[in-house]
Amino acid sequence: MTTYWLERAVLPEGIAERVRVREEGGSIVAVLPDLPAGAADLRLPGLTFPGFANAHSHAFHRALRGTTHADGGSFWTWREAMYRLARRLTPESYRPLATAVFAEMVLAGFTAVGEFHYLHRTAGGGAYRDPTAMADAVLAAAADAGIRITLLDTLYLHGGLDDEGTRLPASPAQRRFVDPDLATWAARHRRLAPGPLARIGTAAHSVRAVDPDALAHLPGLLPEDEPVHAHVSEQPAENAQVAAAYGRTPLAVLADAGLVTDRFTAVHATHLTDADVALLADARATACICPTTEADLADGIGPVRRLADRHVALALGTDEHVRIDPFEELQRLEADQRLASGERGRLSPGALLAAATRSGYRSLGWRGGGAIEAGAPCDLVAVDPASPRTAGARPDQLHLTASAADVTDVVVGGTHVVTGGRHRLGDVGGLLADAIADLQEDRA
Repeated sequence: MTTYWLERAVLPEGIAERVRVREEGGSIVAVLPDLPAGAADLRLPGLTFPGFANAHSHAFHRALRGTTHADGGSFWTWREAMYRLARRLTPESYRPLATAVFAEMVLAGFTAVGEFHYLHRTAGGGAYRDPTAMADAVLAAAADAGIRITLLDTLYLHGGLDDEGTRLPASPAQRRFVDPDLATWAARHRRLAPGPLARIGTAAHSVRAVDPDALAHLPGLLPEDEPVHAHVSEQPAENAQVAAAYGRTPLAVLADAGLVTDRFTAVHATHLTDADVALLADARATACICPTTEADLADGIGPVRRLADRHVALALGTDEHVRIDPFEELQRLEADQRLASGERGRLSPGALLAAATRSGYRSLGWRGGGAIEAGAPCDLVAVDPASPRTAGARPDQLHLTASAADVTDVVVGGTHVVTGGRHRLGDVGGLLADAIADLQEDRA
């Protein structure tokens, strides 16, 4: 058993002082406010939040940060750079890159990540001798970095749709994402093994990449408790292509296949119809918004207020990792809604914190996570309340002023992974620089 003493903490009932948290087996067994620190307690200074969940990540996209801004373009032109990067990855090069990216997440205050994983095959499209080689590299990287992971094993069967709704074959750049059929994906999926801080989930890449017949067979292949994610309506062109092909919105196609349930998360959800919002609400599903990515790729501003009005749970993701900062994501979620509406306070401070914590954990299948209470995972994030960014902020609004730079300590599954602003792996910036340099085009 480990005991942590929190100088001040965000509990479900509000801000509490001098809180002792007892941990056993990675879970919180007791939360005891208003106690002095004991000699055996590990002390967390400042204000401690429950762990933050990054509900949508493509770890390898991090290698593109700061390299794609000179030529303008759109999501579709950015995607070509992403495809070129994807072709250079191997299990041996992916593990150090993913380790460094996940370590950056923990250093920023993320304690759980949903890795939307579709790098399944060799660059030429063949199967690895070990079919799960790439997924195993990701799971090992998460363990190395000390982050809780849900590996969202992604089904990807086609290259997309054209503007007339015709299904396209995989391009050479997409071949490593694409399985020849659903049975091949399912056989590999069954080989994936969870661990103490790892769970397995499923993703359908998108309705562009998975046809309705395959989607309809997917629920019957999955355990009842497995989370299911899909990219949904990120781009207007996606909606138009799916409508041309199937006469429905992407979310309606997924719902008709039986995938939109309380285990389902619609990622991006930027260009939803009112009927789509109603589908998510009726299913008690989640919408994962990725504000910094959606801004970087000029995707648009999603209908967050409409979703909240229908009590659709909101989660947050960093997707392409233009930033890795839970505070910036939740702050931008609110800021974008203010810009779109001309009104302040579109989401309350409590609702924003829930999106970054409890709702994200639920989306990833870690129900009960994202809170400092008995029975929850012992995932804690301590933040400096007296930095140049946070000084003077009310404790219940500190997350609206803080940044990743203000995180001092992070505990994941009861283990103290970040201490005094330093990750247990050491120089995370150096790890990132080395891993990315090995993948740059002029060295490939």
